[in-house]
Amino acid sequence: MIEAKGLTRYYGDVMAIEDVSFTVEKGEIVAFLGPNGAGKTTTMRILTCFLPPTRGTAKVAGYDILENPLKVRENVGYLPEDVPLYPDMTVKGYLDYMARLRGIPKRKREGRIGEVMERCGVSDVADELIGTLSRGYRQRVGLAQALLHNPKVLILDEPTMGLDPRQTAEVRKLIKGMAGEYTIMLSTHILPEAQQVCERVIIINDGKIVATDSTEN
Repeated sequence: MIEAKGLTRYYGDVMAIEDVSFTVEKGEIVAFLGPNGAGKTTTMRILTCFLPPTRGTAKVAGYDILENPLKVRENVGYLPEDVPLYPDMTVKGYLDYMARLRGIPKRKREGRIGEVMERCGVSDVADELIGTLSRGYRQRVGLAQALLHNPKVLILDEPTMGLDPRQTAEVRKLIKGMAGEYTIMLSTHILPEAQQVCERVIIINDGKIVATDSTEN
């Protein structure tokens, strides 16, 4: 479902990632594990077509990121490290806005918004302003927008960063519950998170893949 081949990205003369290659099979939950600055976010931005590679390419849901970026975006739900929320919008209003951007037909919009709010546990704050919510709730709203268009692939960049222990446990449980339904790749620098949520781990350090194996191994 995700196939990266030789992804390399330079910022000027500075190498961010080099020759990054890996695959993620359909229905897997895979951790992209590495310390801060290892190249996780850069790789995820390339896979979601927010950033072009200097060289190399990748396929997501069968579509090449360079040849068919719009089709890639149609099939990917993306939760970036800094969730792109509008604090002066209500939760429901924001999700309706995102559903329109995603091209969800009007007749299906309200039902789909209700479904993702229920699944992500934000139905009880549907009419509250996003700016008044806790970080845990905002993270859930960000995950809800990533699920709106029912993508085949979810790419989640540090989905539990900054959350308290209870919020972290809730988000991990939510992600783990999607196993088999979506192909999920999540980045983290926390080994226990990879062990608790994921089936397989891809370890990156200094911009290069250094190991790929089952979580147990």
